[in-house]
Amino acid sequence: MLKTICSKFSLPINKFGVRFASVALPRPETSPKIGKTGLFINNEWLPSTSGKIFETIDPSTGQVIAEVSRANKDDIDIAVKAAQNAFKLGSPWRTMDASQRGLLLNRLADLIQRDQVYIASLETLDNGKPYAMSYNADIPMSIEVLRYYAGWADKNHGKTIPVNGDFFCYTRHEPVGVCGQIIPWNFPLLMWAWKIGPALATGNTVVLKPAEQTPLTALYAAELCREAGIPPGVVNIVPGFGDAGEALVNHMGVDKVAFTGSTEVGMKIKQGAGKTNLKRVTLELGGKSPNIIMDDCDIDQAVEGAHFGTFFNMGQCCCAGTRVYVHDKIYDKFIEKSAERTKQRVVGNPFNENTEHGPQIDEEQMNKILGYIESGQKEGACLVTGGKRVGDKGYFIEPTIFADVKDDMKIAREEIFGPVQQILRFKSIEEVIDRANDSTYGLAAAVFSKNIDTINTITQGLRAGTVWVNCYNVITTQAPFGGYKMSGNGRELGEYGLQAYTEVKTTYISVPKKNS
Repeated sequence: MLKTICSKFSLPINKFGVRFASVALPRPETSPKIGKTGLFINNEWLPSTSGKIFETIDPSTGQVIAEVSRANKDDIDIAVKAAQNAFKLGSPWRTMDASQRGLLLNRLADLIQRDQVYIASLETLDNGKPYAMSYNADIPMSIEVLRYYAGWADKNHGKTIPVNGDFFCYTRHEPVGVCGQIIPWNFPLLMWAWKIGPALATGNTVVLKPAEQTPLTALYAAELCREAGIPPGVVNIVPGFGDAGEALVNHMGVDKVAFTGSTEVGMKIKQGAGKTNLKRVTLELGGKSPNIIMDDCDIDQAVEGAHFGTFFNMGQCCCAGTRVYVHDKIYDKFIEKSAERTKQRVVGNPFNENTEHGPQIDEEQMNKILGYIESGQKEGACLVTGGKRVGDKGYFIEPTIFADVKDDMKIAREEIFGPVQQILRFKSIEEVIDRANDSTYGLAAAVFSKNIDTINTITQGLRAGTVWVNCYNVITTQAPFGGYKMSGNGRELGEYGLQAYTEVKTTYISVPKKNS
């Protein structure tokens, strides 16, 4: 993803694709000023009704950044009512021309671009990802998503349909209503844009809950929504924990829920939505993506692709290609080269422009990953490199590779969501397709090969929402993203990403017959 973005924006990169020592990055704000930390409802900043707050932590140091208002059920109700009022017929939002909605989204994108150094710095502080990544990937992609959906605002139209009888029939694509949106902590601003873009372009209103670990960029972007001229009640941001998310999902005034996060929580959300008003639900959930390396591949390209597919964003990617299936003929050579590449990966201060690899999001996640590493060793996998915590301050973990991994090992079955690569051996195409598909997940997959017949066989055989060939983590605004099986329902991005945000209304108009 980062390599694609850098190429698109003509940024020089080295052979690793994710290091920027040669790029003249704007100097980050290593101590960015923290703005509003309340609840953003009806274009106003409010404290929570309970008065409760929570701390957001710098994962590179473990120190408190700021205290944020914590929304509860009552706050969710206030925010939903504000969104409902903004959605009423006759409101400024509902009477606004579709093209004007597009202009507002473009204006919002302009403001993010204006403040990109500050926002990238804030993202790095709150999330821990390298500043080079925040500035060169997360912020440009967020801007691109908003501009893309700004262009769709006045183009998402229905059809006229020739029907039997004397009737004129047409369809309209109308907004669903109030959209409850819950986003994760791994790409905070980008996921905010993925959710806000299609919802606003199609005329909906939004109540969005950012992850409690990373609320700061969503809150800053809320202020930019107001500055852009988006009317009161259209965008409401309510930071909080799982109880706030549950209240949003269960609220009878919410017409649609979009969630990105774990499969475990996604299942609860779908169950909760079904118990209330059968609201629409789209889910982008976990993954355990297979990456198939054939013996005829360009091995250096495959090693780098597998490295990028596993360790990008410190392994905190739902589509991370952590199950690396390598053909028996090149298995040992692949492990040797992968270990060499991984040992070169620069781990450290995320504000250092040479850093490729920052901390994990928090102590809980760090300990969970270390537990998986311990499990892999106990079950007999070979620890090739890494496996330890880095330092005693912050939540850093060494990029880790396991070889001699078996399909039934815990590290090969469960989503680790951290920098742990598992390398498995295979001998035939039929075998590897079956093994790759033997998972509850189906978000993404990849194959590295030079043989077009091999590529076609494997890509058609894999059960995954996205399949990459001789690349990894290529995610563009124009193409859909989402999963099979327990990796979720529905699609985000591209034209497909609009479908969940509109209702299709069919209208018949009787056409009088002419008198003879």
